Amino acid sequence: MADSRAINTAGGAKSANATALKDFLSLIKIGIVNSNLITAFTGMWLALVMTRQHFLESLDTMFLAMAGTALIVAGSCSLNNYYDRDIDQLMKSKNFRPTVTGRMSGAKVLTIGLGFVIAGTLLLFMTTPAAGFIGAFGVFSYVVLYTMWSKRNLVSNTVIGSFAGAVPPLIGWAAVDPKLGIVPWMLFLLMFIWQPPHFYAIAMKKCEEYRTAGIPMLPVVKGFKTTKWHMLAWVVLLLPIPFFLMPLGYAFVILATLFNLGWLALSIAGFKMKNDLKWAKLMFVYSLNYLTILFVAMVIVTLF
Repeated sequence: MADSRAINTAGGAKSANATALKDFLSLIKIGIVNSNLITAFTGMWLALVMTRQHFLESLDTMFLAMAGTALIVAGSCSLNNYYDRDIDQLMKSKNFRPTVTGRMSGAKVLTIGLGFVIAGTLLLFMTTPAAGFIGAFGVFSYVVLYTMWSKRNLVSNTVIGSFAGAVPPLIGWAAVDPKLGIVPWMLFLLMFIWQPPHFYAIAMKKCEEYRTAGIPMLPVVKGFKTTKWHMLAWVVLLLPIPFFLMPLGYAFVILATLFNLGWLALSIAGFKMKNDLKWAKLMFVYSLNYLTILFVAMVIVTLF
C-alpha cells in the first residue's frame, strides 16, 4: 500500500507539473512567440549577410536579440491574457486559459507580463538603441493600441494590431544594423500586410464566439462577403513586395511571386465556394505555410 501511495503521489506531482507547464505556455501564447522568433531571426540573419558580418562573431548579439524578442512577445501576450480574461471566458476557444480558469492569479500573470516585457526590452537595448525602441513600440502597439483600445471598440482592430506583429524582423535587423534600409522595411511591410487576411480567416471561423463576446471583428460587423473582399485586397497588396526584395535574388522573387499568385487564386475562389468556413480554414492554413516557407527561404537563398 505504501508503494502504491508513493506511485500515486509521484504521478500526481507529474500531472501537476504538466498542467503548470501547459498553463504557462498558454499564457505566453507559445505559438505566437515561436512565429515571431522565426521572423526576428530572419531579419537578423539577413542583416548579418548584407552587412558582411560573421555569424560566429555575432553570437552574443543574436542571443540577446532572440531572448529579448521572446521575452517581450511572451510578456505582451501575458498582459493581453490578463486584460482579456473577462471576455475570454465567453469564448469556447479561449476559456481554457489559466487566467479564466483561475489556475493563475491576476497578480501573478501581471507580474510575469510586466517582468518579461521589462527584461526583454533591456536585452534589446543591450544590442542597439534602435532595437530597444522598436521592441518597446511593438509592446505598446499590442498591449495599449490593440488590446486595451481598438480590440473592443473598432472594426479596424485587426489592422491596428498588425503593427505589433510586423516589428520582429525590424528588431532582428536593427540589433545587427540600426541603419534600416529597404529590405528590413519590406519585411515589416510583408508582415503587416500578411496579418489581416490571416486573422480575418480566424475571425470567420470564430465569428459567433466573437459576437458573443461583443468584439467588433470584421466578419461580425460587416459579414463574410465584405470580409472576403477585404482579404482579397490585402493579398493584392502583397503582389509588389517581392520585387523590392531583389537583393535576395531572382529565385526568391520568383518563389514569393508564385506564393502570392497562389494566395490570390485561393482568395478569388472564396467567392465561388459555398462553404465559407471551409474556405476560411484553407486561407488560414495557406497563410501559415506562406509565412513559414518564405521566411525560411530568405535564409536558405543567402547560403548559396
